[in-house]
Amino acid sequence: MNDSTQQLRYVSRLTRDTIALVLAGGQGSRLHELTAWRAKPAVYFGGKFRIIDFPMSNCLNSGIRRIGVLTQYKAHSLIRHLVQGWSHLNSATGDFLEILPASQRVGGEWYKGTADAIYQNLDIIRTHMPKYVLVLSGDHIYKMDYGPMLAFHAESGAQMTVSCLEVPLEEAANDYGVMKVDENQQVIGFEEKPAAPESIPGHPDLCLASMGNYVFDTEFLFDELIADADNPDSSHDFGKDIIPSLISRSKVMAYPFRDPETNERAYWRDVGNLDAFWQANMELINVTPELNLYDDDWPILTHQEQLPPAKFVFNDSERRGMGVDSMVSGGCLVSGAYLDHTLLFSHVRVCSYSEVRYSVVLPGVEIGRNCRINKAIIDRACVIPEGTVIGEDKEADLARGFRVTDKGVVLVTPDMLGQSTHMAR
Repeated sequence: MNDSTQQLRYVSRLTRDTIALVLAGGQGSRLHELTAWRAKPAVYFGGKFRIIDFPMSNCLNSGIRRIGVLTQYKAHSLIRHLVQGWSHLNSATGDFLEILPASQRVGGEWYKGTADAIYQNLDIIRTHMPKYVLVLSGDHIYKMDYGPMLAFHAESGAQMTVSCLEVPLEEAANDYGVMKVDENQQVIGFEEKPAAPESIPGHPDLCLASMGNYVFDTEFLFDELIADADNPDSSHDFGKDIIPSLISRSKVMAYPFRDPETNERAYWRDVGNLDAFWQANMELINVTPELNLYDDDWPILTHQEQLPPAKFVFNDSERRGMGVDSMVSGGCLVSGAYLDHTLLFSHVRVCSYSEVRYSVVLPGVEIGRNCRINKAIIDRACVIPEGTVIGEDKEADLARGFRVTDKGVVLVTPDMLGQSTHMAR
């Protein structure tokens, strides 16, 4: 047996002894009206997916098939998506997906923080008795094999391991937890969302940011969460309370997440505001995007309706159904309209003489005739009236109640159009 085969078997044993807990209760308030009816992990992304599909797919592709998803804020559409798309795991072989909503199991309170969310489900975790617990953020876009991280954790003798990423200082400021490590990658300092992050030695423009993904030895995690729950001064959050308290008295390691082929900074996006959400979707349209959705070796799985192929109709000089540098999902009909650098989710209809450029159009949208839309996010189930112009005049967009970001991205929702929101989830 060669070394690579032994390593694969070693990692596969680790993944079988692991339960993944996906924290999916976040509101995502910086996405504004886009999360008015859905939690951030349930937000649509990439033409046919939801954000939650990325950590879920990472688990399955990594060989981790025991998964709990912790939900809280406006979770209906998220739970429906998980039931429809992720309930195929076979409990007869020990695989499972368990949805763990905030149900006041302990103390009659909702989840008070990320650590409290895990604490309130300790009795459920105990019934499975994993050797390791993998805690994952449910609202980031990336592809990652968690197996090497588990191996790093086991081989280092750590009680906790934090996955981290090198990010520019200005990107991390006020947004990410920032770590300081020694020459052995042991964490010796941690600040939660500092205004002035400390840079990496030798790299003055970069810092080491937490990705919000953690590996714990199970019994160690139990002890720490119970102690934290008994601390009246704690906010019961991993970043604010657990990690800082562990650094001086436990072995906490930083696992550097890098591209396995290039060893450079790996693709990872926090689509936590409208500009970042729009930009990450636009990047997918590039000829060779950093995030490869056409990767058969690491597929991103999801629930999808049974829909007919996308259709482009009319080829007259005055109206021609066509798309350039665009992505179009199943069930779409582009009828004598023009798409340029645009991403259409499923079941979108764009009517004749309309032009849609640099826009993200979520499922079930209908765009009427003679519309011009530029640099916009159109929320699910919007019906854009004939002749509507969006993204050309900021003041006009604001006057109609649309939201316009500092970078000029226009968000349009059914409520802004005075339409029913019952289909907008």
